[in-house]
Amino acid sequence: MTARILVVDDIDTNVKLLEARLTADYFEVACAYSGPEALQICARERIDIVLLDVMMPGMDGFEVCRRLKAEPRSQHIPVIMITALDQPADKLQGLEAGADDFLTKPVDDVALITRVKNLARLKMLTDEMLMRASTGSQMGMSAIGESELQQLSDSGKILLVEDRPSAAERIIEALKPHYNVELESDPSRALLELPDAGYDLMIVSLGLQHADGLRLCSQVRSLDRTRHLPILIIVEEGENARLLRGLDIGVNDYITRPIDPAELLARVRTQIKRKRYVQYLRTRLEESVEMAVLDPLTALHNRRYMNSHLSTLFDESAQSGRPLSVLVIDIDHFKSVNDTHGHDVGDLVLKDFATRVRRNIRGIDLACRMGGEEFVVVMPDTDIANAYKVAERLRLAIAEVPFSCGEGDSKLDITASMGVATFEFPEDTPEIILRRADQALYCAKRDGRNKVVADAA
Repeated sequence: MTARILVVDDIDTNVKLLEARLTADYFEVACAYSGPEALQICARERIDIVLLDVMMPGMDGFEVCRRLKAEPRSQHIPVIMITALDQPADKLQGLEAGADDFLTKPVDDVALITRVKNLARLKMLTDEMLMRASTGSQMGMSAIGESELQQLSDSGKILLVEDRPSAAERIIEALKPHYNVELESDPSRALLELPDAGYDLMIVSLGLQHADGLRLCSQVRSLDRTRHLPILIIVEEGENARLLRGLDIGVNDYITRPIDPAELLARVRTQIKRKRYVQYLRTRLEESVEMAVLDPLTALHNRRYMNSHLSTLFDESAQSGRPLSVLVIDIDHFKSVNDTHGHDVGDLVLKDFATRVRRNIRGIDLACRMGGEEFVVVMPDTDIANAYKVAERLRLAIAEVPFSCGEGDSKLDITASMGVATFEFPEDTPEIILRRADQALYCAKRDGRNKVVADAA
């Protein structure tokens, strides 16, 4: 993973030391020696993370952080505050200023790279989410608001695996104003609870008295349903070997005892925010895919999807020798519905029409809106006789129950004409079958509408 890191410190030696450590891990590093210089760089350049010293002359780190978080261009840049001060009040002040994480001087190499990698992943997800939200707005999808972005980490459900009551009580006390924390002392029971309980984070103590916390982490990472659950481990001072093993297994972050409540809250917040970002992006991706293949008004598949899927079904039918039929449907006199009652009523008719189509076909059948008032149903494993029966059932479902106009109790009588064709000749192609079904539809309309006509080939 690579990211562009801005190191901000008024002491040149500190800047050079952090620059060397980060460059060794292939991060790109920019440097600033004062708060105003850091703000200028963030305003004009792409920065992924800011490593910000607290004690600087003129404008201290807290003020720089506040200003970064107040500007729309820089408010999504994660800020790690570096301080020689190790008092809870200082970390609380940093949290209130908008800091995402903390490091205490002298900076530990493992802590530095772990925190930077964590927040680099978070920044990458944030950038992608904002890009998708912007694209979604252009496509007519609702974009996530700034307040929603901030609320992504404001609540959540956490499983704490700890078998020492006093230690568990302190952790729960630190988190309970913001999160719902459930305690489990037995790792085997924790593993059973995780898949179905909807947790946002698991916190595991590596100091369990009767179990191996790292084994639990490994098992969680090996299960499909918990593979992506964020894991925060609690380690003792000097347990570097176990810490590195945990990071190698796939643990997301760690905190060292004695636990600082402000630091714990910051780490938990970062992990839950990252998980929520991933969920949001996954939802957006699914919406994008649906928009590409579904008709937005009727929620039936669109013409593009039908063209590609019909070819697949046709090839399967040709190879297996099983029948394949196509039904082309056209709403009778639909233009007069729009002209007389308006397009809003026309849209209601189309939605209800699509619902009736779905109710009268099988799950394996493919229903599509080709455009306007024309629809197609592709029926695998269906010969011409059974396809005709399906079409006739659908015709009756449309003609016998009036359609609502959405204006009081007003109703409209709607009918549809249908043409059916089937794959039956070696030279047949999807285009030929559709053309034959369309010709049968023309015959149905010519003979008086509200009819089903099967292609005689």
